[in-house]
Amino acid sequence: MTMPIVRRLARTLAFLCGSVAMVAGSAQAQEPIRIGELNSYKTQPAFLGPYRMGMELAVEQINAAGGVNGRELQLIIRDDNSNPGDAVRAAEELVTREKVDVLTGTFLSNIGLAVADYARHRKVFFLASEPLTNKIVWEQGNRYTFRLRNSTYMQVAMLIPDAVKMNRKRWAIVYPNYEYGQSAVETFKELLRQAQPDVEFVAEQATPLGRIDAGNVVQALADARPEALFNVLFAADLAKFVRAGNQRRFLNDLPTVSMLSGEPEYLDPLGRETPQGWVVTGYPWYAIDTPEHQAFLDAYQARYNDYPRLGTVIGYSAIVSLAEGMRAAGSTDTEALIQAFKGLDVLTPFGPITYRPQDHQSTMGAYVGTLAVQDGKGVMTDIRYVDGATVQPSDEQVGQWRPADAH
Repeated sequence: MTMPIVRRLARTLAFLCGSVAMVAGSAQAQEPIRIGELNSYKTQPAFLGPYRMGMELAVEQINAAGGVNGRELQLIIRDDNSNPGDAVRAAEELVTREKVDVLTGTFLSNIGLAVADYARHRKVFFLASEPLTNKIVWEQGNRYTFRLRNSTYMQVAMLIPDAVKMNRKRWAIVYPNYEYGQSAVETFKELLRQAQPDVEFVAEQATPLGRIDAGNVVQALADARPEALFNVLFAADLAKFVRAGNQRRFLNDLPTVSMLSGEPEYLDPLGRETPQGWVVTGYPWYAIDTPEHQAFLDAYQARYNDYPRLGTVIGYSAIVSLAEGMRAAGSTDTEALIQAFKGLDVLTPFGPITYRPQDHQSTMGAYVGTLAVQDGKGVMTDIRYVDGATVQPSDEQVGQWRPADAH
């Protein structure tokens, strides 16, 4: 990365403007801050390969600008094999053997919940970067765990206005049968019923993660003759479902709202098979025109000669959040970090976010748009950014859901 780019980022992004007197030499003279990161790299490479690159870019930028509190950042990474038991063992190794200062990461919701529970028992600070389940900040929330990415509740709430506008009564649902999918479906049913009391859910297919029998799933949904569809599938399951749906003409002119399907990780492989007209959450990196995102995009492309994915933004923002929290705390002490993160403001490629003190959830939003095919590729059109702060339940509801000892 050239120095002009580094200077531009330091000027544009608040998280790179540490103390002017802090120089790289003083950062190197102290022990590095060790960030323990664990994730499902082997099983979810489409998302987590770019995610890791985003983390590494943030570490490089922050260290080049003088580090955090005079110390460089160092990533210590482990794979959790998409297994809760392995994840907890990896977390224990990071804490006891590697002596990391904080934990971050996890992708699958059940893994995130397992590591959050470990953090609660071991009293270790944990920034859950990616898992979407509502439980990680509400029913099973704890004072040691904060979450960066928007939850299933937030993403569903972003899609509900479009679902209501479709004015369809008979809905079908398809989702991966584990915590993330279950959480999304529960929220969708609740919020759509509130907005449209006469809605009916006429078919529901819960598929094993990574092992969808797409032909049979599509046939079962088609047999119910739904008027609209809510999709929660992602990765290879999504591609197989779309292919089977297109072959059987099930998706033709079927109004659909879909979580995650606009993320390049999952949209790019669809190509010409992209289901046009779906309303989705995603990341149209090619159409975002803000100073924060442009600075991030320029730096990423200069470093990797590639375009970012949604995972890149999450990985990058996780490291930036930890750096800002440590600066505000003045240390890596767990209790100091907890207090610093309550109400912490961070500038990310998506703009400013805040970690809510009432539930430790960040206000990071997401882009909503409509899928289309351009030049043989799937794209999001008619995009809008939905601020996560606008799609939260009331503080009273959060207080009822979150344990009293989680503050």
